[in-house]
Amino acid sequence: MLNAAKSTYDIVILGAGFGGLGMAAQLKMQGIENFIVLERGSRIGGVWRDNAYPGAACDTESHLYCYSFFPHLRVSRMYADRQELLRYMDALAAHYDVLPHVQLNSELTKARWDESAQRWSFELADGSHLQARFFVPAWGQLNKPAIPAFRGLESFAGQYFHSAQWPQDAQLAGKRVASIGAAASAVQYVPEVAKEAAHLTVFQRSANWIMPRNQIVFSEDQLDAYSAEPDLFHESRRQLHAFRENGFARTRHGTDAQQEGIKMASGHLAAQVPDAALRAKLTPDYEFACKRILRSDDYYPALMRSNVSLETAAVDHFMTRGIVDSNGTLHEFDVVIFGTGFESQAFQGDLQVIGRDGQTLHQRWQDGAQAYLGMTVPGFPNLFMIYGPNTNLNHNSIITMLEIQQRYIIQAVKTLEAQSLDVKEDAFSAYNDALQTNMQSSAFSSDCSSWYKNAAGKVINNWSGTVDEYRALATDWRASDFHLSGVQSETAS
Repeated sequence: MLNAAKSTYDIVILGAGFGGLGMAAQLKMQGIENFIVLERGSRIGGVWRDNAYPGAACDTESHLYCYSFFPHLRVSRMYADRQELLRYMDALAAHYDVLPHVQLNSELTKARWDESAQRWSFELADGSHLQARFFVPAWGQLNKPAIPAFRGLESFAGQYFHSAQWPQDAQLAGKRVASIGAAASAVQYVPEVAKEAAHLTVFQRSANWIMPRNQIVFSEDQLDAYSAEPDLFHESRRQLHAFRENGFARTRHGTDAQQEGIKMASGHLAAQVPDAALRAKLTPDYEFACKRILRSDDYYPALMRSNVSLETAAVDHFMTRGIVDSNGTLHEFDVVIFGTGFESQAFQGDLQVIGRDGQTLHQRWQDGAQAYLGMTVPGFPNLFMIYGPNTNLNHNSIITMLEIQQRYIIQAVKTLEAQSLDVKEDAFSAYNDALQTNMQSSAFSSDCSSWYKNAAGKVINNWSGTVDEYRALATDWRASDFHLSGVQSETAS
């Protein structure tokens, strides 16, 4: 159990999702015990705790969507659902004895670098204060639901909610339901809602490139084999990693691989949607991979149900009885579900992060978030982010990226000859200049609206290369990239 009177640590980790729990596990493996994990929720789990909508599941193969040091040997299927991923995180936390370090229901409101003490000081929503040498935010990129400010929404007499805030008591049977949004979350919950609703209308702003999912359910014999011989699991993982790395070429402008991706997605659409008019509505008009590539085998069939309709006219405003579209047509609803994504550009959310000379992270990022290796920013010593700017993927497992970052941070934490580590401005600038140059050949930078880019069109969420290319850059922490200050007399243990 946490010592309630303790207020000084070597490391404060923010967030008990995949990133924060993995960081904690890696610290434990290194014998580092003097840390705390602050979690604002009532249980661990991060994005998988929050997104409790029906049909919630991972669209990355489960043999990749786990840590190499804690393989998910008995995961039941190739694409695991939310509950199975939560159980995995519970098992991870138990195996590495992480839970005694986790403080739940603890919202961090301010983090300030104290130059004289060479430490971070923290304020929590309950008025308590902490100090730590290192600050490791694992806040994720998709943690703050966004509902557009539609005119008249407050007058709507029915129920409405964001998909990431799904009410446990939501009753959709026999109801007229709208889904505003048709992207990553919607393609999972729409087929489930369609089974209950009297009628479901899906408002689509733009079509998505959707690949077949081809779910595989493992037999007991296969699971027994993985458990008995973990090398079989790791070989499957290696093959899947190579397969997904090869798929990265699909995200580059004008490649043969990109054309092959278009062919596969278009073939999937044609095979599942025989109606030409509906198929035309579901055909994207932007470059393949400019937006997130989705995977689903049941979304298209759901749209062909007699109680489901696809609406491509934009939402203009709300009225008491429902939604008026851009053509002036009133659609009456009892329930509206917002599958409208997240505030992906504000990595720190409402948290105030204040570095040297009073500069805030918000000020530093006013033209777009960026970090050295996606982890650290000049003027914010001893701050190392997990899943920071330009570390998201559209082709492979984000868990592999998190693990690379955690191991890099371990090296920094164990640098005992200095009290503070502040990345050099020239290393920071050279890295980000090269990243954005490389991004010019990527579909992520194409002319479409996506959560990868800020208002100026700069890609600030995605990594510009393969996982292996990132690993080559971030495997070794280099003192030459940092200003080292002070003499550290303590040990991080």
